[in-house]
Amino acid sequence: MKHEVNKGRGATLQIEGRFESVARERFDDGWTADDELPPLKTMVTEERAKSVIRRQDSPDLPFELSLNPYRGCEHGCIYCYARPSHGYLNLSPGLDFETKLFAKPDAAQLLREELAKPSYRCAPIALGSNTDVYQPIEREWKITRQILEVLAECKHPLSIVTKSSLIERDLDLLAQLSKDNLVQVFVSVTTLDADLARKLEPRAASPRRRLETIRRLNEAGVPCGVMVAPVVPFLTDAELENILQAASESGARSAAYTLLRLPYELKDLFKDWLETYYPLKAAHVMSRLREMRGGKENDSEFGSRFRGDGLFADLLEKRFRIACERLGLNQEERRLDFSRFRPPAKGGQMGLF
Repeated sequence: MKHEVNKGRGATLQIEGRFESVARERFDDGWTADDELPPLKTMVTEERAKSVIRRQDSPDLPFELSLNPYRGCEHGCIYCYARPSHGYLNLSPGLDFETKLFAKPDAAQLLREELAKPSYRCAPIALGSNTDVYQPIEREWKITRQILEVLAECKHPLSIVTKSSLIERDLDLLAQLSKDNLVQVFVSVTTLDADLARKLEPRAASPRRRLETIRRLNEAGVPCGVMVAPVVPFLTDAELENILQAASESGARSAAYTLLRLPYELKDLFKDWLETYYPLKAAHVMSRLREMRGGKENDSEFGSRFRGDGLFADLLEKRFRIACERLGLNQEERRLDFSRFRPPAKGGQMGLF
């Protein structure tokens, strides 16, 4: 099978989702020139959702509520565990995931309506739990900005995980939320190697730029930590301490990490990407990953899915803990304030009562 390399895109394989009844494979019939493929354009479709707040009860996630204004992600990270979700839309977890996106333009209004319900109980809302809320199309759509405005108005606690410097655009709202202890931000840094980052995360901010974002957020009073995620054996794991050191020097006071996860179709996408860019390391990466996943290529069990099992997983966790202690990271437990929440004001005449 011929690997497809599209400039500025992550996936090297366009495969069908697990719900499709047919499979298609591109092959060379000799009639086309072996030239570089034309750039793939990003297509955005409006999605009219009925609700935007999602509840989850996973015991190994630090949040109960999440909100995702977009489906698919233009960053094109090859390791993204959300890729298989595009199969529910009859689209490919490969290139479709990063080129055929869906936006929820009425997300802020739906959020306002849900927060106003008498049955609503306040809990921190995680923005970007599935796809990045500050991916490139946010520059035009500004849905995340509208969501932050609603949350700031209601003094509602939230957390954000992103790998985009676009978050700096909203420093005014984030600083306002931070004064009331209502926000926690983590910037994801996978590698400090710019060349590797361009292959892993082709449309995300560069590693240097992400560290600058950590610095600017903390200088503005917005607590911003670093998320070393995902850790890829034989590819990025050796950088763990260096990433934590660089983030600490940029002002981070908290840190977390996760091991690479390969659910469903993501296994085939990631292995093809490895064979395309790092063929000499591919077998070693997958072998070590299986060692850390109980002999499997993926582990969906609570408690082990984010960190792995076995000797190498334990060593990785120990390295992380020692580095954090040395750098003074995670010394203080930060709890967001629930008590300030006020439901949004009702519109019309009902607002008088």
